Amino acid sequence: MSPTSADPRPSVHSSALRVRIEHASDPVLQRLSRLPSNTVVIVLLVLLVAGLVVRGWVGAILIGVVAVAHGWGIYLAWPRLTGLERQMRLAVLLLAVALAVVCLISAFR
Repeated sequence: MSPTSADPRPSVHSSALRVRIEHASDPVLQRLSRLPSNTVVIVLLVLLVAGLVVRGWVGAILIGVVAVAHGWGIYLAWPRLTGLERQMRLAVLLLAVALAVVCLISAFR
């Protein structure tokens, strides 16, 4: 290997917390990987749309589930993401959280 070529698998130093979370996430990710490829995306999209239609407490919970799932995915993928990918995924996460807050506020009116 020449000195200018990059290692295809760069080393990533993980904290003990990250290792525990990745280890705990592995069985769930294994089950999700056995589903048809678009199932998870479709389920999250249905939850998001249902949360926007229902509004109130139920809508906030549904959108919150989407935000938590997206945040979990971001956390697991974070070391391998580029700067722009991180920014885009955080923007989507912030949008989901904002939508959940709006639904929650609408529950009090």
